[in-house]
Amino acid sequence: MTTTTTTAPTAYTVPALNRPVAVLGAVVAAVVLNLIVWAVGAAAGGSFVTVDNGKLLDVAPGGVILMSTVPLLIGLTVAVLVSYLWTGVLRTAAVVGSVLSIGTIAMTVSSNFDTASTIALSVMHVVLVPIMVIALEGVRRGIAAK
Repeated sequence: MTTTTTTAPTAYTVPALNRPVAVLGAVVAAVVLNLIVWAVGAAAGGSFVTVDNGKLLDVAPGGVILMSTVPLLIGLTVAVLVSYLWTGVLRTAAVVGSVLSIGTIAMTVSSNFDTASTIALSVMHVVLVPIMVIALEGVRRGIAAK
């Protein structure tokens, strides 16, 4: 008699992460991925220039780096610091951060960017969502593993 053994497909899981690795790793990933999106947008003809209160404003690549780093660094840092007292903040922060990231696309769309720049900048907001979720879930798993 022959016995056949089947194995279930491996599910992808988020690894346990310590707080500094999660925050800094997420920020680095966001900057790298958003610079790739910027390069694709620039190759598609995006200028990443708009007029704000009569002043010409160029948001790339320095603005991409700044706007990818600062909000994510602040939000993740606050969430992981609060997680020392309340672990539930991590999933709450993932939802709130995701909603804010997607919601702020409206500011990009309402600006006076060309179409390629608007699309690329909007995609950059979307890129932040999985990065936040993975980083915060990794911290949660790291806390649960202890």
